[in-house]
Amino acid sequence: MVRGDYCLRPRIVLSGVNIREVGGLSVFSDALASLVREYGDQYEIVALVMRRGLFDIAGVTYLEFPRIMRSWLSRLRFEYWSSRNISARLKPKLWLSMHDMTPNVCAEIRAVYCQNPSPFYRATPSEFFLDWRFGLFTLFYRYLYQINIHANDYVIVQQDWMRKSFMRLYGLRNIVVAHPVVSLPDRVEKGAAGGAASRPYRFFYPAYPRTFKNPEVCLKAARILERRGFHEFELWLTFAASANRYAARVVREFADVRSVRWLGLLPRERIFDLYGEADCLLFASLLETWGMPITEMRGFGKPILAADLPYAHESAAGYNQVRFFEPGDVEQLADLMQQAATAQPIFAKAPEAVIEEPYAGNWSELWALLLPHSSDANLSS
Repeated sequence: MVRGDYCLRPRIVLSGVNIREVGGLSVFSDALASLVREYGDQYEIVALVMRRGLFDIAGVTYLEFPRIMRSWLSRLRFEYWSSRNISARLKPKLWLSMHDMTPNVCAEIRAVYCQNPSPFYRATPSEFFLDWRFGLFTLFYRYLYQINIHANDYVIVQQDWMRKSFMRLYGLRNIVVAHPVVSLPDRVEKGAAGGAASRPYRFFYPAYPRTFKNPEVCLKAARILERRGFHEFELWLTFAASANRYAARVVREFADVRSVRWLGLLPRERIFDLYGEADCLLFASLLETWGMPITEMRGFGKPILAADLPYAHESAAGYNQVRFFEPGDVEQLADLMQQAATAQPIFAKAPEAVIEEPYAGNWSELWALLLPHSSDANLSS
């Protein structure tokens, strides 16, 4: 519920009532922290959240909506009915929806931050059978994106390939590419991988078990290496057979691959511990908004084997220890894994990314695009 007028300053509203998982919370929190730091003296920063306890950022007015996640009907009612009433009460300068959907609101500037790439994925019939919820979700989300999307002054995506996809699918032109900023834990220490001196050589692939994460190419490559008689490596996967039907099938099918370590579903803190222990990131996903593990492993200064896809090239741009592989070529991946584990010089610097305007390399640059005159304008409400 929204109560009263909080102050005389104009307002910026960030809405993220369905955001509760680590990745989305990190992006949402970083955005709020940046706004408070740079615009907190000019605007009241208002965050619409599911639960206040998920955030520890001072200087923000939090409005809680804990019932939103009870059903999709509740979410739709909030976006297309309740949000209009809230915006009429708050009269924001900027309303930024942080979770893909474009609500019905009244604001001087309207924007949506689109983080979900699933509408651009085409599942095979076998993938649809193994994870039918995701298959239906991709179709459903394509139409959710479309509702009101042309009412935005800005549509924000994390990578250039998504901008091109939105332009093609929805005929948009007002799309900003805004690269996410990743905050690494203080304990991160950069260091080279163990190479030939480290046995076994440890490949780490942190990913929730979904069909588009493509773990099977990694597992098949590991099986090939074992059959070649090469055993001086391990493949670490954050898989639990109990996660879903797909995970159960994969664990069962590759139970014979002895080099695999099934680590289960892990919290973000433990993931960062394992970045420090591993020798090489292996990232085979077929679909990503950004590919956060690539950016995170860069912070550790270790090698990366990544799928030869646009998202990975943009995430790894400029990094000097990368090798890309065809995500469906099991033999190629097996060769590269063996070469990496025997310290052969397969890694090189990835080309720098060339991103056309409008582009924001961090939150500060994004706010400058969305609020171009805030620093010197008369901001009386």
